[in-house]
Amino acid sequence: MKKLLKIIVVLALMGGLGWAAYGPLAKRWKASHLPRWRTAKVSRGEIIATVNSNGTVKPILEVMVGTFVSGPIIELRADFNQVVKKGELLARIDPRLYAANVARADAALATREADVENAQALLQQAIRSERRALALQAENEDFISIKEMDTFHYNRKSLEARLKQTQAAVLQAEADLSNSEANLDYTEIRSPVDGMVIDRKIDEGQTLAAQFQAPELFVVAPDMKKKMHIFASVDEADIGLIRQAQQENRPVEFRVDAYPDDLFQGQIVQLRKNSTTTLNVVTYPVVVSAANPDLKLLPGMTASLSFQIAKKEKILRVPNEALRFYPNRQQVRPEDRKILDGTHEEENEIPESGRSAADRATVSRKRNHRHVWMAEGEWLKAVPVEVGLIDSKFHELVAGD
Repeated sequence: MKKLLKIIVVLALMGGLGWAAYGPLAKRWKASHLPRWRTAKVSRGEIIATVNSNGTVKPILEVMVGTFVSGPIIELRADFNQVVKKGELLARIDPRLYAANVARADAALATREADVENAQALLQQAIRSERRALALQAENEDFISIKEMDTFHYNRKSLEARLKQTQAAVLQAEADLSNSEANLDYTEIRSPVDGMVIDRKIDEGQTLAAQFQAPELFVVAPDMKKKMHIFASVDEADIGLIRQAQQENRPVEFRVDAYPDDLFQGQIVQLRKNSTTTLNVVTYPVVVSAANPDLKLLPGMTASLSFQIAKKEKILRVPNEALRFYPNRQQVRPEDRKILDGTHEEENEIPESGRSAADRATVSRKRNHRHVWMAEGEWLKAVPVEVGLIDSKFHELVAGD
């Protein structure tokens, strides 16, 4: 009996000790199994909003140098990447046929000028004959009949017409000579501008045929050291922001794969209105101008552009991750769980296509009203905020606790 009593007392003592230790152990176990949240502070700093796009580097101007005449290339003086001056000889076409045409046209002109001199002599003779006949008729009407007078008169008129005809033939011969001389000049292919040869499409000895279409021989790009253009395609959803950036003269930063460590800067010079639709996506061409003193930017390079849309300094900002985070329902305090359940269920049931323009604009504005989550004891508390400008790391905090 005493032994049983001792056992009961020991068990009672152990149960009491166990009960006394359960509370602290349970709290410690619960604390050790609570979620550990990675937190971030609301900071003050800079936000730069950008629109990203890809584009192609091109010269400001590409001058296609062609030819109006045909023939074999007998001399080639320009090559790729050669800097040329306006009027500099680039190539020469065999001029023998065109020189012969000039000689033939020159001889034809001399013949027409001789015809003019002959017509002038005959006309002068006819004028004098008519004057003598008039003098004889004035002396005595019986010396010259009316028929003879008509012959003298109309012979003079005919020679006057013939003189005009030969003079017109001279003008035609002069035009033919000018045409032949021009064709002879066209056998010398000269640069129309100062620039760099970025493409050569002929070789020495090649025969050109220009009867139906003027062949392109060279492509000369002027002022490549001064400026280059980058032609970017911007989505229609961002084109309003690009227009605003152009009006505010905001910079454009871009990179090219050839120089991954270099950051280039430019300015928006043109927003073109000729849209392009590809797979139901509408884009507009935007032209960016950039300096190129070291000739690092070459025609055809692909550029990755960032258009600066807005910039704010010393503003409150929250990390983008805080706005993308949504906790599990059981981790949120009860009064905030309705946020996770959805507070606009009826509105969300209406498809986008079924809403009016005003409704869609209202929903778009409401997207700036968000929630961030703060740890409050063992629960998470929702804090409503209003956000504004956004960049790759932060949202602007416009309003909120």
